[in-house]
Amino acid sequence: MRDRMIVYFPTELLKQISDLADRKKLSRSAIVEAAVASFLSPDGSDRREAAFTRRLDRLSRQMQRLERDVGLTAETLALFTRFWLTITPPLPNDAQAAAAVEGQGAL
Repeated sequence: MRDRMIVYFPTELLKQISDLADRKKLSRSAIVEAAVASFLSPDGSDRREAAFTRRLDRLSRQMQRLERDVGLTAETLALFTRFWLTITPPLPNDAQAAAAVEGQGAL
């Protein structure tokens, strides 16, 4: 047996309930009943905590991958710079002064 209860909702909330009922092809009473049952269920907070834990774990793994990728990128750049410096011959003494003047003009 079901008891009747009269509940008043704000217009916007009632519109959302009606839209959801239309999409799910359920009655508005069924939508409200499911929402109240979910709110009153003792394991509701456990499910929310599990969802937060999964999301935080996913974010932690993403941050670890980013940290690893940034480290690899920095190491690759350092190796390239070291290699480039070892294979590039130094400028002759007369060209060093011109390069210094040109470098000062770029700033």
